[in-house]
Amino acid sequence: MPESTLNNSSRSNKIVLYFLLLWTLLNAVQAFTLELQGDEAYYWLYSRYLDWGYFDHPPMVAIFIRIGYALMHNEFGVRLLTVLASSASIYLLWLTLKKYAVDAVAFVLVVSGIFIFHIYGFTITPDVPLFFFTALFYYVYQRYIEEDKWGLALLLALIITCLLYSKYNGVLLIAFTLMANLALLKRGSFWFIVLLATALYLPHILWQANHGYPSVNYHLFERSARTYDFTNTFSYIPGQLLMAGPLIGWFLFYKAFTVRVKDAFVRCLIVNCIGTLVFFFISSSKGEVQPHWTFILFAPLVMLALICFKQKGGRPKWFLPVATVNIFLILAVRIIIILGFGFARTYGHLKSYYGFKDWAHQVKQRAGDNYVVMSEGFQNPSKYDFYTNSLKCFAYDTRYYRRTQFDIWPMEDSIQHKRVYYLTYYPIKGLTTDSLKVEAGTWYSQWVDDVRTYQQVNFEAPSYKVTASPGEKTIFFLSVTNPYQHPISFNKKGYLHPVVLEACLFKADSLVSVQKADSSFNEISLKPGQKAQYTFTVTAPNKPGSFDLLFSLRTDPFQGSKNSRIISLNVK
Repeated sequence: MPESTLNNSSRSNKIVLYFLLLWTLLNAVQAFTLELQGDEAYYWLYSRYLDWGYFDHPPMVAIFIRIGYALMHNEFGVRLLTVLASSASIYLLWLTLKKYAVDAVAFVLVVSGIFIFHIYGFTITPDVPLFFFTALFYYVYQRYIEEDKWGLALLLALIITCLLYSKYNGVLLIAFTLMANLALLKRGSFWFIVLLATALYLPHILWQANHGYPSVNYHLFERSARTYDFTNTFSYIPGQLLMAGPLIGWFLFYKAFTVRVKDAFVRCLIVNCIGTLVFFFISSSKGEVQPHWTFILFAPLVMLALICFKQKGGRPKWFLPVATVNIFLILAVRIIIILGFGFARTYGHLKSYYGFKDWAHQVKQRAGDNYVVMSEGFQNPSKYDFYTNSLKCFAYDTRYYRRTQFDIWPMEDSIQHKRVYYLTYYPIKGLTTDSLKVEAGTWYSQWVDDVRTYQQVNFEAPSYKVTASPGEKTIFFLSVTNPYQHPISFNKKGYLHPVVLEACLFKADSLVSVQKADSSFNEISLKPGQKAQYTFTVTAPNKPGSFDLLFSLRTDPFQGSKNSRIISLNVK
């Protein structure tokens, strides 16, 4: 290799390494400074209950947090592997691009200008390990294309397993990579990868089966909107352009999609980039697609744009000043968030980074060593558990919300027959007796004696799509199993609060009808694992339309939990 080439390569490596040093430092400062956001606290709870799976996601995020938190018991410990994985992912992209001799300065401008990289440079979610293993996959796969070696096949099998254990989106990377290179089907080592990755992923599949496939049901059915909302589709592309960089995102996509495909690896990148973008565009017809769900497409986007720069004689002259302004805009936002200025403490999800440590300690002072129950989502209960270093706040998932991992963890067992501190984000007339006003908001509370809940109980119906005429009575043959390690009874004996089974009919997000089960329901008693049948007659609404039906168990003073899958009721 000529000396000039070696010097250029050495200089390029120094530029990237110096950038990574600054990148790591900035992410570390932000990871150390900010309180945990609600999702991060929820995933911290994952790490307290290590398992092969969770309601929402596979377990890799819990492992990342467990490692970092074992070293430092604070927010930075929770996010430590995020900071390291972000820098490692970027370096892997650089190593992968070395074959194409891309410009180091252009690499820094592009990478540091992608907004989503900044978000997941310090925040810990399942997207962090997903992106790290995506970058690692491309690095190894590039070599596997050129050399059909068993050692590389073994590495790919392990990486693919880690991808799937990170987030279910990882299957898109695998599928689109295969679509881009069907010749892989002829390799014996490819089938070795398939068999080994499947075997290693089997524990998670078994976990899903043993728990009634909660993730499959949630992501494919519960999460899907019943009616099409044009705003979800309309906002999708602008959201992706913003994630790619407020000023340069459009140009990166343009360059990526105009690259000349000269080898199998570039073809792999373009198929993954376009395929992921189109997949989630189609998904927007079924509900909201959050901008970060496409995180894995930004690895091929970076590489394709930089390869295109190289193919066409370098970046355009105007790109440097525009990209620089783009970077400063993003840095300004990050500094505002770190310092907690202006909109940072009041805007959307950002405000959840502030004031909850104090909130948790003040609630703890009132609740003492008693359990706290909240009924407004999983995030704030998780924050309370983190900032009090306990597992004493339970999220009661109401019929108006969705199920979460709190419906699987054994925390509910600990509050039965106990006196708990019930905390809500809204006053309940005749019930809440106290309030707490802090930076995190105003909260209302009351003490509840002899708690009785059945959040893990699930009623199964023969069908989840039913058609009825207006006012028609439909009989549902329900099956219910006791999921607890202790006997349960639906009668009042031994309890202060009676339990009621209700059929709840929703139109969009509005509750339009509640129908109660008859008294025969209260005669059911079940030993652990025992199953019973119950017949519930539901009267359809008098007006035609599409409704969501679910069965809910309610005990005072709680609103009623979500005790069945949503049944689609079409009245016509």
